Amino acid sequence: MSNELTIGFLPLVDACLPILAHEHGFAEDEGITLRLVKDMSWATVLDRLLYGHSDAAHMIAPLAIATTLGRGRPAQPLSVPFVLGLNGNAITLRPELARQVRPEGHIGDPFKVGAALRTIVAERKAAGRPLTFGVVHRYSSHNYMLRYWLAACGVKPDEDVEITTVPPPFCADALAQGDVDGICVGEPWNSVAVEQGAGEIILATSQIWRRGVEKVLALREPVLDEKRDQVQRLIRALCKAAAHFVDPVNSAQNAGILARAEYLDGSAVLIQRAIADQMLIARGGALVEYPDFMFQYREAANFPWVSQAEWLYTQMVRWDGMAFDGADAARAGRVFRPDVYRSALLGTGEPLPGASSKVEGSLGAPTAVGTQQGSMVLEQNSFFDGKVFDPHHIADYFASLP
Repeated sequence: MSNELTIGFLPLVDACLPILAHEHGFAEDEGITLRLVKDMSWATVLDRLLYGHSDAAHMIAPLAIATTLGRGRPAQPLSVPFVLGLNGNAITLRPELARQVRPEGHIGDPFKVGAALRTIVAERKAAGRPLTFGVVHRYSSHNYMLRYWLAACGVKPDEDVEITTVPPPFCADALAQGDVDGICVGEPWNSVAVEQGAGEIILATSQIWRRGVEKVLALREPVLDEKRDQVQRLIRALCKAAAHFVDPVNSAQNAGILARAEYLDGSAVLIQRAIADQMLIARGGALVEYPDFMFQYREAANFPWVSQAEWLYTQMVRWDGMAFDGADAARAGRVFRPDVYRSALLGTGEPLPGASSKVEGSLGAPTAVGTQQGSMVLEQNSFFDGKVFDPHHIADYFASLP
């Protein structure tokens, strides 16, 4: 059996772990070879995976669930044995709008920015020119974070504002050309928009959900079964890459690798800012430090919590306008595979949580949690509106949403 794995990815900073696992030899150390294939849209990444042109993919987490449940296309079961990172996205508005909703030179507070935006939304709607936001895919955390924030602030997505799909590499251009008024996208594309003067950052998505699941490693279920040994080797290589990535000593080197033409084909300066949790809010301004803007390693960041998949399902039902289905919620939860993650890392130095599910949004302070291996402290994981998602009461949570 071949030990080569083909992995599809989009040119985003959070594609870092498979790229660095390849470039730094962590995959080779585990006895596997990675072939990385760059695409320009999530639809293409998914097609390549489903047609067997890639073994695995850097993927937006909700898309793996939607594909398994047959949303938008015939169902094909996908598996997620590893989370590539949490958060790392931002909401960027055209400059004249951004300056009306957030403090000069600073990132905004979600409630205050939302209240100011609600006024603009009402004015534009009354004038017959509703605000338009671009998100990277219908089934993306970007879409769900944006909608969650807007709804909690009294703005009705699809009724008060329009939300359309723009592939990440084209988000800055869409802002510059006036095709959209705002974008929710991963780095470096917010920073590209800022450098071009096309937009200014108003919020980081980590302000909406402090530890929100973002990109994942996704495989077709039969491929995971067939190549279980290689996938476990890949998981170990990705963990080594994650530890290397979050070490500040390595940020310049890793930014230089990611900036290459075959990967992000972008500015190493902008990429290093994202790695260092620094954002340029507006062109000509000072860099703003936002701790944990990207989150790639600590606190079981790479662990596929079943509860996170189930939360994504609630948002899918909410915004697709479909009835809640307990069986589908369970199928969504089974997309995330903590069992594979555990089997890959048992006996290594990586901490393993004792549970596979948790109450999302419940932690306001660092909390020691039970483990299967090692020790672990989880930090604040709250939603900005104070809501808590208990996976044992999914239907009740869904019913409580505005």
